[in-house]
Amino acid sequence: MFFENKAYIANTNGKKIYLLPEMANRHGLITGATGTGKTVTMKVLAESFSDMGVPVFLADVKGDVSGLAEPGVDSENMQKRIDRFDLKKVWSYREYPVAFWDIFGEKGIPVRIKVSDMGPLMFSRLLGLTEVQMGVLHIVYRVADDNGLELIDLKDLRAMLTYVSDNRGSLVTTYGNVTPQSIGAIQRALLRLEDEGGNIFFGEPSISIADLLRLDEAGHGVLNILDSTRLIQSPLVYSTFLIWLVSELFERLPEVGDPEKPKAVFFFDEAHLLFQNAPKAFLEKIVQLVKLIRSKGVGIYFVSQSPSDIPNDVLAQLSNRIQHGLRAYTPAEMKAVKAAANSFRTNPELDTEKEILSLGTGEALVSLLDEKGIPAMVERSNILPPQSLMAPAQEQTRRQVLEKDPLYPTYLDAVDRYSAYEKLKEEADAREQAALAEAEQKAAEKQVAEQKKAAASSKKKQQSAVGKAAKKVAKSATNSILNKVGRKLGKAIARGLFGNWL
Repeated sequence: MFFENKAYIANTNGKKIYLLPEMANRHGLITGATGTGKTVTMKVLAESFSDMGVPVFLADVKGDVSGLAEPGVDSENMQKRIDRFDLKKVWSYREYPVAFWDIFGEKGIPVRIKVSDMGPLMFSRLLGLTEVQMGVLHIVYRVADDNGLELIDLKDLRAMLTYVSDNRGSLVTTYGNVTPQSIGAIQRALLRLEDEGGNIFFGEPSISIADLLRLDEAGHGVLNILDSTRLIQSPLVYSTFLIWLVSELFERLPEVGDPEKPKAVFFFDEAHLLFQNAPKAFLEKIVQLVKLIRSKGVGIYFVSQSPSDIPNDVLAQLSNRIQHGLRAYTPAEMKAVKAAANSFRTNPELDTEKEILSLGTGEALVSLLDEKGIPAMVERSNILPPQSLMAPAQEQTRRQVLEKDPLYPTYLDAVDRYSAYEKLKEEADAREQAALAEAEQKAAEKQVAEQKKAAASSKKKQQSAVGKAAKKVAKSATNSILNKVGRKLGKAIARGLFGNWL
């Protein structure tokens, strides 16, 4: 809870443990085994950030984060916790300003982004491409950019892949080699992405980062809750989308140095998915992002089971740490416990490794930055309960919040405007029409030529027939004349010999 202008999150034997607003953008880590209280800790922190006027983004993997939209419910157990923390005078159950988002548009405002916005590196991660295939996708993006072809949805990308494949011979000298095998592999990966909801996720209107940085009328930060109960079944889509959001924040926000409080805070639940089987280039970008975004006033809090889930280069940037209990039954798990214990500033009065194994639900080892930016010695603490509902919000509450959100109508309906697919289709149709017209013209010219040829042939035949007939008539006439002459000559000869006609 927000108390004395600080985030009061835990208590150690009557001593209040605070997260200082000016240190909140130094990033953080919340770890622990399933069921040890990580989600409650995340909600307690989110409530404090909201009260200090900081917008927050959270992924709701199990559905219970949605309880931030309703006030908590009193119970005997809650009263014991309130008494333990001496909160009676300041405690109240209350709901918080929330905005529900959902990539599938079922339990929140539809979330869409453009293919071109994600970029080839992240999109390659999303598709699980090899380095060679990633290089081909870079070429596809570059060709689209150079030709003013906007990639909005997956059909745009498919059209560009086909275009690049069909014209790879003319593109190779400018952009590099493109093989049909790589194009085919990317097309197959797009089919898998479509099965996971990619055809819904990619499109317009594209989400504006500014819409995740809202305050309510009272100046409280809006808690943006991404319903991930279904999305988590597609871990690559889930993790890539979250890191894209943070990268967009980095690109859009101005440098602020070390502000009095964060401009925004992001929680990465199930953070191990972000780094699992990630290519080297992608990991390098994440490390760079985590290092640099602090200067934009953005705090990132990774939530996972063990610190060993996070690469060391990233882990080194996470200054505020809360470690819930771990369970160790194998040598590998014992090694993870030891690594977690060694990640804290040592407390000579505490056996950190032993304490990690004995922590109960709602307990944690806590080490936060002091006003000088120095990590405090680790202490075993009890985490405060949230003031909002611990359980999932009722469906009726979710629906009311959603329908009252002014952004809901803005993003409700998808828009399919003119983009790469339509332009390439127009050009292909134009080429097809031109080819058809050319073929028809050639066919017509051929027909005319054949008709002329046929006419010439017919005339020649007619002339030949007339000539033959004339020759026949002439021959016939000649023969008749010759016959007559012959007869006359014969008679004359005969008469001449005998003195009469033969």
